[in-house]
Amino acid sequence: MSNTYDPNNSVQPTLTFDPFPEAPAPELVQAQQTQAPVKEEPKPVFDESMLTEQERKMVNDFAAQIDLTNSSMILQYGAGAQKKMADFSESALENVRTKDLGEIGQMLSGVVTELKNFDEEEEKGFFGFFKKNTNKLNSMKAKYAKAEANINQIVNGLENHMVTLLKDVAMLDKMYELNKTYFKEISMYILAGQKKLAEVRQTQLAQLIEKAKQTNLPEDAQAANDLAALCDRFEKKLHDLELTRMISIQMAPQLRLVQNNDTLMSEKIQSTIVNTIPLWKSQMVLALGVTHSQQAAQAQREVTDMTNELLRKNAQTLKMATIETAKESERGIVDIETLKATNESLISTLDEVMKIQEEGRQKRWYSCRASRMASWHIWMTRSFLPLP
Repeated sequence: MSNTYDPNNSVQPTLTFDPFPEAPAPELVQAQQTQAPVKEEPKPVFDESMLTEQERKMVNDFAAQIDLTNSSMILQYGAGAQKKMADFSESALENVRTKDLGEIGQMLSGVVTELKNFDEEEEKGFFGFFKKNTNKLNSMKAKYAKAEANINQIVNGLENHMVTLLKDVAMLDKMYELNKTYFKEISMYILAGQKKLAEVRQTQLAQLIEKAKQTNLPEDAQAANDLAALCDRFEKKLHDLELTRMISIQMAPQLRLVQNNDTLMSEKIQSTIVNTIPLWKSQMVLALGVTHSQQAAQAQREVTDMTNELLRKNAQTLKMATIETAKESERGIVDIETLKATNESLISTLDEVMKIQEEGRQKRWYSCRASRMASWHIWMTRSFLPLP
């Protein structure tokens, strides 16, 4: 089995003593069967009841081939499964690390911002009504076109992200199944190793210990100690595999958590695309329709108000014109005041003329009298003067 993670490949649990091609194949030794006390083990996370008949046979056959006296075999026991698990963990981590959900959040926020920014402004003023409403409607349409273009661009980006997220969800499903396979494979290594370890301790180790007790020979005691040390090394190896299996156990909920986040984000994007955006567009159509209705109603109201204002002004103008016409029709050709003023002026003129004439007569009378007196005085003077 390849050590590189590939979610597209169907993987089955395998057991091997040769996890790496360059590693030498160990010599297989058939173990002998004897009775010996078994060290009590904690309740396993995984037991044979979880295996199929074929898998149980594979575990038993593989356990029979384990040779604890082969140091290379103990060193590389389960190393292939551990390598596959490490590669798998790295792939899962890379999948999470390269996922940028923050950009999706920014796009969703961008949609909200565009919808909030679409806010029409009321124009002020009483006159120029039709121009004002035309400008208002055109402004709304321009804002709608701009907002729609921006939102469509954001939606295209969201659709691409949704496709990526859905692919990730499918890939995470495969990764989850692959993790289950790796978990079972490591558990089968552990089961086979535990079987072999228990068998060696019950048979070979027990026999060597009994032999050393009987012979009291140093070499027999050393052989028993060496096998016991090998059993301890192998037990530690099995413990390392149990730690690797624990990583696989922890990986399962982590994969489901990431998958759930991707699914929730995909649903949110889909809801935005199929619900929020069409709802906004339909509301925009309604807004334009309401604006048209308001424009027509306000136009009618303005026309009615202007008509009433014209009627009032025309009535007031007609009233004033009628009154003035009636007054003018009742006036004579020459007003009494004019005749009176004219008579007074004429009388005053006549009085002035008569006064001037009287003054002229008096001046003439005084002038004539003075002339006469002067003539008489001259005559009298000449009468009494002596003749020369």
